[in-house]
Amino acid sequence: MASDASKGTALPLVSVLIPAYNHERFVRRCLDSVLEDPYPAKELIIIDDGSTDRTGTRIADWVATHCMDIPIEYVQRENRGIAATLNELAARANGEFLRPGASDDYLLPGGLDAQVRYLQAHPGKGAVIGDSIVVDQDGRKLHDSGMCDLHGANKNLYRSDDGIRRAVIRQWAIGGPVALIRSSALDTVDRWSEGLRIEDWDLFLRLAARDALGFVDVSVCAYRMHEANLSRTRHAETRVSNLIESRHIALRRTSLFDEPYRTLLRAQSHYIGAKISFLERKPGPLLLHMAAYLSLVVAARARPPSTGHGVEGT
Repeated sequence: MASDASKGTALPLVSVLIPAYNHERFVRRCLDSVLEDPYPAKELIIIDDGSTDRTGTRIADWVATHCMDIPIEYVQRENRGIAATLNELAARANGEFLRPGASDDYLLPGGLDAQVRYLQAHPGKGAVIGDSIVVDQDGRKLHDSGMCDLHGANKNLYRSDDGIRRAVIRQWAIGGPVALIRSSALDTVDRWSEGLRIEDWDLFLRLAARDALGFVDVSVCAYRMHEANLSRTRHAETRVSNLIESRHIALRRTSLFDEPYRTLLRAQSHYIGAKISFLERKPGPLLLHMAAYLSLVVAARARPPSTGHGVEGT
């Protein structure tokens, strides 16, 4: 059903992008949810990124059943990783707006309409994020808000550009694929950085540095927690590897920000370093990182926000 803001005009096309990998148990629910969302102007692009289970077969069966219900493009190929797959999906998309998904999560009805209306009303924003509900591997609801209940976020931070910058830097409280991205925004900040596993934080740091990120307090997807979630792993070596990558991203992106956000991101890099030292049981480096973190947080508080924008870069 068209929103009031869209009546009488052609609705912008939304490209729903699904990178799929070894989610045979969950992928049909993901794809069904695209059809269930009532927003009518959409296409679906799916890449099976070299799955080793029956994910590819289940997608092919679903596409054969629903190929007349919605424009669909489906590609099966060897594994190239999440960032490369997202970039290929975006390159294949025709939509004005891109809705990256995940093959173990699913959309909630009404989310696309709410996010499209936000971006139509805020032409200066390159992307908008929403909230999620959190479900278990069997689809039972665990939390009403991924942001608040899973990550302990203060949603009020996301209601201003200053707050969004601080939230993205210090507490990236996003559970699940909750963003709608203006396709032209990816031409401004580049696309997903290939080779990264924490590719979403990197992208949204770049958007936040340009005040190009907005927020709607609407649950737009269901984020599924299960034993294979990359971001929720309990495996110590994997956690250390993810944190090392996150620290590299923080240090790499400091130049994009003005003060005090640049100092806050440097502080965050030390906070991440402290987490790494804790997991590696290195008390000396842990104390040094925490001291540096606290001193930089104090320094950031003493620096009022500047009126300009950060340096553009990649």
